[in-house]
Amino acid sequence: MSPIVWAIILMVLGLCIIMLEIFVPSGGILTFLSIAAVLGSIFIAFNSGGTGTGLIFAAVALIGMPSAFVLALKWLPNTPVGRMLLLGVPTEDDVISKDDPRHRLQELVGKWGIARSAMLPGGAVRIENQTLDAVCESGSIEEGESVQVVKIRNNRLVVRKRPRQSESDTTDDVLSRPIDSVTGDPFDDTR
Repeated sequence: MSPIVWAIILMVLGLCIIMLEIFVPSGGILTFLSIAAVLGSIFIAFNSGGTGTGLIFAAVALIGMPSAFVLALKWLPNTPVGRMLLLGVPTEDDVISKDDPRHRLQELVGKWGIARSAMLPGGAVRIENQTLDAVCESGSIEEGESVQVVKIRNNRLVVRKRPRQSESDTTDDVLSRPIDSVTGDPFDDTR
């Protein structure tokens, strides 16, 4: 067999052993064997193939060793051993106890209530017979206006006021109505 074939076999063996080190903890023995195989491969390539071949093998080693290591780390969580070693990232529900007030606040998202004070932007709202601290999503909200909880931020309700009913449609004052309701669409060619 040609010495270059042996150099290729040693290089592939060295890259496989470095990947095996991730899955089988050996205290560095497999890493030592991997480095020895790769260096042997480079040595054989320099002796039998010349400087050009040796430099190519050295470049493959410089790129291949870290790449094989990172590739093995990427595969590790999907293997049975990796699933035993690496526990999944806990969700917020796993970490927070069931009687935490954040669960109670999360249940209020989407509910309607009344502003108990002027919210500039913070204030109090009354939702389901509870008075709670809240902050308005944008602008300000007057006392007594209807509000809806849109989300929870930093253990505080974020609310927005209910959009007003279109009173301008029932008003006889032409100047208080939108222009489109007084005249037709100026870009409508069907007239």
